[in-house]
Amino acid sequence: MTISPLSRAAAAEFAPEVTYLNTSSWGLLPRRTIAAVKALADENAVGRRTGAGSFDAVEAARVGFARLAGVRPDRVATGSSVTVHVGLIAASLPAGAEVLVPEGEFTSVVSPFALRGDLRMRYAPLTELADAVRPTTALVAFSSVQSADGRVADLAAVRAAAAAHGARTLLDATQSAGWFPLDAGAYDYTVAGGFKFLLCPRGTSFLTVTEEAQETLPKLFAGWVAAGAPWTRNYGPLDHLAPGARGFDEPPAFLSYHGAEHSLALLGEIGTDALYTHATSLAARLRAGLVERGYEVVPGESAIVSVPGLEGRQPELAEAGIAVSAPAGNLRISCHLYNTEADVDRALEVLGRREPGLPA
Repeated sequence: MTISPLSRAAAAEFAPEVTYLNTSSWGLLPRRTIAAVKALADENAVGRRTGAGSFDAVEAARVGFARLAGVRPDRVATGSSVTVHVGLIAASLPAGAEVLVPEGEFTSVVSPFALRGDLRMRYAPLTELADAVRPTTALVAFSSVQSADGRVADLAAVRAAAAAHGARTLLDATQSAGWFPLDAGAYDYTVAGGFKFLLCPRGTSFLTVTEEAQETLPKLFAGWVAAGAPWTRNYGPLDHLAPGARGFDEPPAFLSYHGAEHSLALLGEIGTDALYTHATSLAARLRAGLVERGYEVVPGESAIVSVPGLEGRQPELAEAGIAVSAPAGNLRISCHLYNTEADVDRALEVLGRREPGLPA
């Protein structure tokens, strides 16, 4: 019997001690990633690593993400969090600019704009987001997959509406990059936290920027790393930043990026198509099993399955050794490469059939 690269990777790289269905909160670290982080920590402990880490690892992570995102590496900036990337974009907008965001969007995507106080914020249901774009809209900021319930946005419709009205687009791919095909070049900006489906350590995030949009971003992080020549421009004022998106790099958390290099290489070896098929197939099995047992689930073809009103069952699942989450009143169950049909069936077994009178 032929074993797929995904199955080989799951067996070689992961050994969870629980039924782990919670990648929407954070992803499991592959063994190769853990080994790289430990190796750097050991070198730092005894003084063998000059500079406490290698920019070669940061570049390898940049290349690995660029491959998954479908863009050139010079379109990718590396950083530490989605909030910082979005804050940079928010700082680029003129006072009075209109920003359109889905209702219930994750706070890191909306708050940097809302808290400026001088932008015009508009909100629309996710299903009506494309129709809500108008000629006065400067930016549409939204997630490809919603954090609260796993719904997938109508990406093509939003892109078309934004283009028709001259609005720019900011896509947060944090809940999708790593299992959902990402065409970062189709958006003015994309952001993605690395510690969920990308399986990177916390402290890694990625920003992609079109060449046109790069011209409008302010030089807020004008430190020595953004100069693009590590260790060579550490003193005095800079007269320019590195070309391309590298000019928006933050100083790297080396331990995190030494691991991220290997996590992103692993995903690249498997391929997004295989990751998408595996995760959505498991989620479809879970969704069908929940419906069969009388639960009402959020519909769709997402790797994330949510049951509204069932957040109270999360402690029971945890007690049974099943890791899930419960944001915004939903029981949220997410599937990734290390999950199996047995994991899904175990969750269904514990949930059982919905009792009359209880939330669906």
